[in-house]
Amino acid sequence: MNKKKGASALLPILVFLFIYIGVGVYYEYICPQEGVQGFYVMSVVVAFIAALTVALLQNRTVSFDEKLRICAEGMGDDNILTMILIFLLAGAFSGVASASGCATDTANLLLSIVPGRLTVLGIFLIACIISMAMGTSCGTITVMGSLALGISRSADLSLPLCFGALVGGSMFGDNLSFISDTTIAATKTQGCQMRDKFRENLMIALPAALITCVILLAIAWFGKPAAVGEYTFSILRALPYFVILLAALMGINVFIVLGFGLVLCTAIGLGSGSIDVHNVFISMGSGVSGMYETIVVTILATALSALIKYNGGFEAIIDFIKKYLHGSRGGQLGIILISILMDISTANNTVAIVVTAPIATDIRKEYGITPQRTASLMDISTCVAQGIIPYGAQLLIAAGLAGLSSIQIMPYLFYQYLLLVCVLAATFLGKKS
Repeated sequence: MNKKKGASALLPILVFLFIYIGVGVYYEYICPQEGVQGFYVMSVVVAFIAALTVALLQNRTVSFDEKLRICAEGMGDDNILTMILIFLLAGAFSGVASASGCATDTANLLLSIVPGRLTVLGIFLIACIISMAMGTSCGTITVMGSLALGISRSADLSLPLCFGALVGGSMFGDNLSFISDTTIAATKTQGCQMRDKFRENLMIALPAALITCVILLAIAWFGKPAAVGEYTFSILRALPYFVILLAALMGINVFIVLGFGLVLCTAIGLGSGSIDVHNVFISMGSGVSGMYETIVVTILATALSALIKYNGGFEAIIDFIKKYLHGSRGGQLGIILISILMDISTANNTVAIVVTAPIATDIRKEYGITPQRTASLMDISTCVAQGIIPYGAQLLIAAGLAGLSSIQIMPYLFYQYLLLVCVLAATFLGKKS
């Protein structure tokens, strides 16, 4: 393997950010065109292809075929395959749930019992609970995405606000869940107990969640009331979502939850006459097709990160942090920065934790940081980055379900921004640990 370190290996990430965000900002704010949404001009897939092209052109000492092999090894990670399968199943479920009327009826039922001003706060809190039980933010966003969309349309609420609350709640639970792959990766690599990591995590995440609740209440109080009135719904067609939520709370595997939800929505839709057989297949196909961009981005991002790692980009980041940060608090800040940068580079919080873990272990041993503190910092930091980056799976799924661009949701990611503030405050003002 090539051990050469160099910041130039990170150039593809800068190219991606410049193209994707730069083009969006240009056409949205600098040179807007009537009837054109600026952030839809540049496809995230095209931006990643450009970045991957740059990465493939780097390091002339390695043959093109060898570079493709490196990309293939990165894409062959079992976490990537699991995510893609979840995306496919989630798309099928979302398509049938919408076409059969289950999503709309569930939204109408909730709107009939939830005070209009508390609707968005309700989305956030339910997402917190469900993601903690399911152990996956992507699964939670998918399960609740149709519901959030229906609530937004029925109650005339801001769509980016609703999905911002959904993504925030999903990241809260995923970060704390005992069965989350990020929790498992963080605790296993640092050799600490999950309950110890949970306590460290909760002291940082809970204040951010509580402040988010206050903000959502303030928005509801000072904003216009949601148009909640009398809505017609079928209890039977609303049943699948409540069964899914119950199954999630019981900690059942996300594949089983989504698969059972798909079968239940189909059966109830066919039984109630709200959908017929051929439309079941059509809606499943359209739902799966809607996940095309998410899946392609996942694959491209993984291939890109594999090349960056091989070319020494990650090592350059690590060496820089070790050179300029000292002491316990400096070590903790270094773990935070490495974790965030790794997640920005890989667009996968589990992969970022695994890549960060070896250097985080060295830092904690050198500066006397406890294993549970280290595991918590890695998990929280990657949660912050993963829940904000516009090309991450969470925002891509949310944007796809909402029919928005990721950038439109970003201003409403209150929880993630507050979580970053809280983890930095805990580092500089809390115990040296």
